[in-house]
Formats: sequence, structure tokens, C-alpha cells
Amino acid sequence: MAGKPGAAAPTYSPSTGHRKKRPTIQTDSEWVRPDGRGLHQCRPAFLKTGAVNSSSGSAYAEFGNTKVIVSVFGPRESKKAMMYSNAGRLNCNVSYTTFASPVRGQTPETKDLSSMLHKALEGAIILKSFPKTTVDVFALVLESGGSDLPVITSCASLALADAGIMLYDMVASVSVSCIGKNLLIDPVSEEESLQDGALMITCMPSRNEVTQMTVTGEWSTTKINEAMQLCLDACSKLGKVMRSCLKEAASAPQD
Repeated sequence: MAGKPGAAAPTYSPSTGHRKKRPTIQTDSEWVRPDGRGLHQCRPAFLKTGAVNSSSGSAYAEFGNTKVIVSVFGPRESKKAMMYSNAGRLNCNVSYTTFASPVRGQTPETKDLSSMLHKALEGAIILKSFPKTTVDVFALVLESGGSDLPVITSCASLALADAGIMLYDMVASVSVSCIGKNLLIDPVSEEESLQDGALMITCMPSRNEVTQMTVTGEWSTTKINEAMQLCLDACSKLGKVMRSCLKEAASAPQD
């Protein structure tokens, strides 16, 4: 695992150079974040593999108040009704616990999240390594604290690696919210509810390849370029934290 809850966990904040700090709270000046972080400072990341014994592979991720557990099953034989394929298939399912958000039952549309998770992961998996079979990825959000999909995606990549599924590279995902003139990386729920725009990048850090990018709201060319660079830099550092987690798990004594 990488880090311990409540302890100083690894961070993967991008390099942003010198920035002036201003104490004002208005959205047209520097935003003061609810958890006290800097604008370009990511939440500490706690990661652990082997969270579900009954699965082929699993991982648990805790980024601030966002807590996710992902289980991977397979490869298993594909259903006979499916057309023959030399490549394997990937199924993704995202769900929320009833207590995931402060307001009971108020959770995002999981069908869209499942589809986006599939698109983010599919390009990183060597599907030809398990022909005529299917790998199932089940993500459960235990607590929704903001930036849910990036955390789900990164955790799912770790679970796939734990399951021994062949990957071209780990998949790391980071999002940025635009509030007024400010770019806030790894936003919490309160910040997401106030954002004027959002950008999320999912990439394979070692290969420097983007597997998915989503943009909402209105962005200037300068702002979107800055947001993309922030995400890519943070993804690169998150990827190192993820690989460190796998190395620690591999070197840990077996029971």
C-alpha cells in the first residue's frame, strides 16, 4: 500500500512554479479551498491492493473523503451468444452505496460513469492477451467526496494490475475545475458544485498517451492548455505512486 489513512500519504501534485498567495475568497480572485489545499495541490492518496479476497484482483483508494473499492473478476469464458473474437472483452460497472453522499440516494448517473470507465481503461488493456474471454470490473464508491470518476479509474487500473491483467501501462486520471479565473486540481464536491467548467484527463503516464479527455463548460485556449498541463503533470506523479503501491504489495511477505 502507499500511505496510511490519517498519516502523511504520498501526494502527486503537479509542478506549478512560484505563485502569489492572496487571502481573498471571491471567485474572481484566488479561491480559498474548503480543505485548505493550494489551488494546484492534490489530495493525499492512500492506495492498497488485495482489498477483496474473493476476486481475481482488487484495490482500495482513498483520496481525501472520496473512498472507492474496485474488484476484478476473470478472465472468464465469454457467453456463447457473443460473437467470436480474437480479443478479450471488458465489462465495467460503477455503483454507489446508499450512504455514499450526504443526501441519501443522491448519486450520479452510474450508467454514464460505467461507460466512461470502460473507454478510459480499454485502450490500456492488452485485450489480445485473453482471447474469447471477458474481464469484469466492478467499482463501488463507498464515499463520494469529489473527483469520483478519476479516483474510480485510477483504482480500477490498480485492481487490473493486481489481477495480473496485461496492461500497456497503468492508467492514472486527474480532473481540474475552473471557478472564476482559478483552476483547482482534484476538486472536492463543494468545488464541483460551483465550477464554471471541468476538464478530466486519463492517461498512461509512462507512454505519455491520453486514453480519455472530457471537457465541460466554456474554456479559453490559454486556460484549457494550462488545465491539460496540470492534469498531465499530476497523472505522471500519481502513476509513480500507483507503481510504488504495486511494488510494495509484491515485496510484502505472503501469509
